[in-house]
Amino acid sequence: MFSGASNFAESVDGAFLFIFGISFFFLIGLTIIMIWFVVKYNRKRHPKAIQVKENMKLEIAWLVIPLIIVLAMFYYGYIVFKPMREVPKDAMNVKVTGRMWDWSFEYGNGKISRELYLPVNKPVKLLLYSPDVIHSFYIPAFRIKEDMVPGRENYMWFIPTLEGSYDILCAEYCGLRHSFMESKAIIVSDTSFVRWLAEKSPETEESKGLQILQNNACTSCHSLDGSKLVGPSFKDLYNNKRVVIINGEEKTVLADSAYIRRAIIEPDYEVVKGYAPGLMRAYKSVIKDEEIATMVEYFMNQKPSEK
Repeated sequence: MFSGASNFAESVDGAFLFIFGISFFFLIGLTIIMIWFVVKYNRKRHPKAIQVKENMKLEIAWLVIPLIIVLAMFYYGYIVFKPMREVPKDAMNVKVTGRMWDWSFEYGNGKISRELYLPVNKPVKLLLYSPDVIHSFYIPAFRIKEDMVPGRENYMWFIPTLEGSYDILCAEYCGLRHSFMESKAIIVSDTSFVRWLAEKSPETEESKGLQILQNNACTSCHSLDGSKLVGPSFKDLYNNKRVVIINGEEKTVLADSAYIRRAIIEPDYEVVKGYAPGLMRAYKSVIKDEEIATMVEYFMNQKPSEK
């Protein structure tokens, strides 16, 4: 249970055990006292109530003792938290973008990945960014978690101490597919990381078109994996047939470049069957023609899934 994979794991576990131990002690202690009072002062033994006078020493005790305990818990938490904000000068920077509902990681050389690759025993600083709603970047095995608030800068740092693959989660409810907002932190040797960083990645090559989609909140209503959201999925979109409603009539059309362009600038002209009209804004004066061309190229380059 208490095996961690970062330099902060042991101290965070220590703070947790300290607070948990105090809480457990008082839970058991107060429960025993309550039961003792119920037995000793029940109606059969004391049919007539007796006025209890104040006890100054007792009142001072139950004010001072809890205050000392709370201050002790605060101090323990503070000395654990303080090093988390003191980033080493030689830490490697990685930009983390959390958006509805996925993660992307951008490295200093421009490489973009859907998974967080890091070298073992090297300090790393994650620059946290959200373009849409509040997310919370959380790696349980590392005992680290920080909120990502739109319009505000935030960061975290740590040193991964064990090679392996670790879950990345969003710990702040961020909408319909919050529970699907997962990724992996993959910790490898320094040599393996340098080799991986030098390789080209599909995410980097396709990132411009996908970035335009994400920056315009397209992926908030249209999934990339085939799941049904507010609008139809982008999966296997290009050059596939779609049943649409045009002026109340049902027709089958081919999702070619012209169709995708019309869907962006006039979304209510052809509404995919099973979806409601009027939900998507028209992007005619919002997205530039060259950006639409980049988006279309992104869909064209997507590999079709196996049937």
